[in-house]
Amino acid sequence: MTPILIKFGGYQKPASIHNRAARLFGDALARKLGERIAFELIGDVLALGRKSGDLPTMVENEELSGCYMSTVRFTKAVPELRLLELPFLVKDRASVFTALDGELGDLLRRRMLEATPFRVLGVWDNGFRHISNRVRPIRTPEDCRGIRIRTQMSELHGEAFRALGFEPIAADVKEFVEEIATDRFQAQDNPLTNIFNFGVHEHHRYITLSGHFFGASLMLCNDRHYRSWPEDVQGAVEEAAREATGLQRHLAAAEDAEVLEKLDPRDNEVIRLSATERAAFVTAVQPVLAKYRREIDPKLFACLDGWG
Repeated sequence: MTPILIKFGGYQKPASIHNRAARLFGDALARKLGERIAFELIGDVLALGRKSGDLPTMVENEELSGCYMSTVRFTKAVPELRLLELPFLVKDRASVFTALDGELGDLLRRRMLEATPFRVLGVWDNGFRHISNRVRPIRTPEDCRGIRIRTQMSELHGEAFRALGFEPIAADVKEFVEEIATDRFQAQDNPLTNIFNFGVHEHHRYITLSGHFFGASLMLCNDRHYRSWPEDVQGAVEEAAREATGLQRHLAAAEDAEVLEKLDPRDNEVIRLSATERAAFVTAVQPVLAKYRREIDPKLFACLDGWG
C-alpha cells in the first residue's frame, strides 16, 4: 500500500517553536498511523528562495498538504480576522485562547472553510509583538517619529504604526531578513522569539517591550486533501494537530523569558514601559481602534470577554 504523503511547510529555523510543534505533528501521525503515512516537514521555505507568503499558495496548489501562517495573510478573504490585528486589545494569553478555543474560534474556522481552500487544524501562539530599532530607545510615541519600520503584510498594522509616528514599510519576512543589516528597515516588530531567532538583535540595539499586537498563526491544510483521506486518517490528523497546538502554545508562553535571559545587556537595551508610558501608546492608536470597532461586528468583540 502506498502511504499517504503529508508535506507540511513553514518559514522558520529548525529550533523555532513553530517547527518544533510541526515536528511533533509528524511524530504523532507516525505513532498513530505507522506506515500508512509519510510525513515531510519543509520547515524553512526561505532557505529554498521562497517567500513566507508563498506558503498558502503552495498549499492551495497542492505542492504542500499544509502549513502554518500568520492570520494577517487571510484578512481579505476573512475580514473577521482583523479582530486579531487590533492594537493593544489582547491583555493576556489565557483570555485570547479561551475565545479562540470557543465561539470565536468556531466562527473563524467556519469562515476560513467557506472563503478559502483551507481547513484550520489549530490556532497557534504567534506571540506578543515588540518593537526593536537601531536609532534610539523608544519610550513614547514621539520617539517613533520619522523611523522606518518593517511591518507584516497588513494594512491595519500600517495604520497603527502611522498613528504612532512611524513610517511603515510592509515586507515579507524573507525580504526583511535579507535586508535587516541595511538601513532600509530602521525598526521592526516581532515576538521576542523571532527577534532572537532571526538575528534581529544583532542589528537592533534597542528592544521596547510594547506588546502592541498579539499574533496568532493558523495551522492549515488543503481541505480537498483532508476530505480525500479516510475517516480514521482525518481523525488522526485532528488529534495530532491538537497535540502540536498544545506544545506550540506551551513553548510560546515560556519563550519570552528564555529569550530575555539570552540577550546580552552589553549589546541590547531592553526597554520596559511604565504604566504611564504604555498608556501614551494606547492613547495614540485609539483612532485606529475606534475605526475598526465601527467596521467589525460588535458580536465578535462580545466573544472577547476580558480583552478590554
